[in-house]
Amino acid sequence: MSSVKTVRVELGARGYDILIGEGLLARTAELIAPLMRPGRNRVFVVADENVAQIHGRALAGALESAGLNGHLIAVPQGEESKSFAYLATVLDELIELGAERDDLILAFGGGVVGDLTGLAAGLLKRGARFVQIPTTLLAQVDSSVGGKTAINSRAGKNMVGLFHQPVLVIADLGVLDTLPERERSAGLAEIAKYALIDDPPFFDFLEANAWALRAGEKDAVAEAVRVSCAAKARIVAIDETEQAERALLNLGHTFGHALERANGFQPSLLHGEGVGAGMAMAMRYSAMLGVCPGQDAVRAEKLLNALGLATRVKDLGGGPYPAADLLAHMAHDKKAKNGKLTLILTRGIGKSYIEREVDLVSLRAFLETEAAS
Repeated sequence: MSSVKTVRVELGARGYDILIGEGLLARTAELIAPLMRPGRNRVFVVADENVAQIHGRALAGALESAGLNGHLIAVPQGEESKSFAYLATVLDELIELGAERDDLILAFGGGVVGDLTGLAAGLLKRGARFVQIPTTLLAQVDSSVGGKTAINSRAGKNMVGLFHQPVLVIADLGVLDTLPERERSAGLAEIAKYALIDDPPFFDFLEANAWALRAGEKDAVAEAVRVSCAAKARIVAIDETEQAERALLNLGHTFGHALERANGFQPSLLHGEGVGAGMAMAMRYSAMLGVCPGQDAVRAEKLLNALGLATRVKDLGGGPYPAADLLAHMAHDKKAKNGKLTLILTRGIGKSYIEREVDLVSLRAFLETEAAS
């Protein structure tokens, strides 16, 4: 285990480890063995069809070699699976297969599968245990950690969900080799988020290693994943259910979710791409308000561009993205309370803060400028 980095999420009796390294998928049975109940030799695997096709045989072989029976439940790739329909499908199949609360359910895929599986596990017989095996960079550094689970509704993204922590996260860096460059860049957006929130030295690291990260160079990626997971673990331990500090992890997300919804959650705009543009927009809006130095907004935008991310609305895939639509979607964001919109703004690189009473007049003017430029 010397090559495996371990990050602990400290939540008392519900704490768990994030294991980061190469070759972990082949060791899945060994890694989950301490979590298996005596006399049980079955696990339930929820995966998207693409991941099942690419990596399913490797996982099945790892389980079979240890005498474990893996029952696969496959769902379509993409945001369409984060729905009531597929939540019902997964729950019905788990129940029909005889899944119990003390069985293990493995979420095997990207953020969509992790969110869907975590929610299904949280609802199954009032709470079953699950393990996250994230297969995208974005999921490894963000959605697999912290226990946020959700599906989308007609009202917006992640509107139906609950907090349900995994019992283990297995982040195999080797599976990232099959990621398209666009998916890798989408994950790098979430990595950049941690630097922009409160870690200027990490921002310096990302600037110095942007091209290595974009190319998937293993040492740089391993360090970026470790730092990102440690940052999220620290914040989750302080504020598990997002009453205060954890809201900082939404930097760029209110803008990003509005962009995604305006695009109908189509694959022409990935979640990480929306977040990347959203962070740049949050920086520029903060600069417009006079709370963020303009040079910091420019520097952040340059880093995001170097990581392969578009930072201007006109350069994003999909669309169109009218200002009025973006504002309407932001007003319905789940972080809005009592008619007030909350945004994560910044006083500079590594100096993000929570603004709970955003002035909608200035925000509308900003979005109109963004949509037109």
